[in-house]
Amino acid sequence: MNSSESLASVTFTVYGSLRLNNAALLICISVLYVAGLCINLFLLLVVCMESGLHRPMYVLLVNLCLSGVMGSSSVCPHIITHLLADREATLSGCLTQVFFINVYSGCIFCILALMAYDRYVSICAPLLYHSLVTPAKVRLMLLLLYSGLGSSSAVQVLLTSRLRLCRHRVDKVVCDSLVVANLSCENTPLINVFGLCCAVCWILFPCLLVIVSYVHIFMLVLKSSRASQMKGLQTLTPHLLTFINFSVASFFGVIYNRLSHRVPEAVSVDQGFIWTLVLPPAVVLPETHCYHY
Repeated sequence: MNSSESLASVTFTVYGSLRLNNAALLICISVLYVAGLCINLFLLLVVCMESGLHRPMYVLLVNLCLSGVMGSSSVCPHIITHLLADREATLSGCLTQVFFINVYSGCIFCILALMAYDRYVSICAPLLYHSLVTPAKVRLMLLLLYSGLGSSSAVQVLLTSRLRLCRHRVDKVVCDSLVVANLSCENTPLINVFGLCCAVCWILFPCLLVIVSYVHIFMLVLKSSRASQMKGLQTLTPHLLTFINFSVASFFGVIYNRLSHRVPEAVSVDQGFIWTLVLPPAVVLPETHCYHY
């Protein structure tokens, strides 16, 4: 992508159809964004300042909060800017948003998978917990996670940036790789295959790990006493709710991306904003973990 292409403008047409709803959406998104930032930054401060919380689960919680901040910051300011006036963005800005949304989505699923593994070891093999799950091992896994996600997202953005665009009108709320690919003049089988491989590695496998971990945990909990069952459910519920929330929101986000051109514009716009507001549950929900671990 040369300098002239990187500065090419992309127009988001959906914002023009909102009309009188702009003010209400602007207030709603701004309040949710600021509230989410305050909650997550408060949790970060608490975990960092309290030495008793410097344990693997809370290290993962901190990274979940950071991912929530990254996800909301890659989407909400973009929407607020377009709701205020400017409905155009440069292609390089659009691709930057693609990069951070990809990293954010993969981070949430993978960190939730690591949390599920942590709970699995602590409940199903407590005597081995301190040898299998150590702060050093958690930091190494997080380093590998961020390196892998950053590299794969950078490759996807690089492949997308090489496309020659024939169109510059976007009918979605935010940018993603599919949006940019649909603006190109070329077929994009390589990008589609690479995106599918990334989805399998960073979304499908972590989801399977969470499901398998919880199946084993619940099988063990059901064999325990009633008091142990209640304690186990109280411990596991916040993490499970976060996983279900993010998985359902992501599923509807994929459906929205694939089928939005087949539904009326008003419905498409509403679905887009609902998906965008619901998708970063890590901005709102992670605080529930702090009261159960």
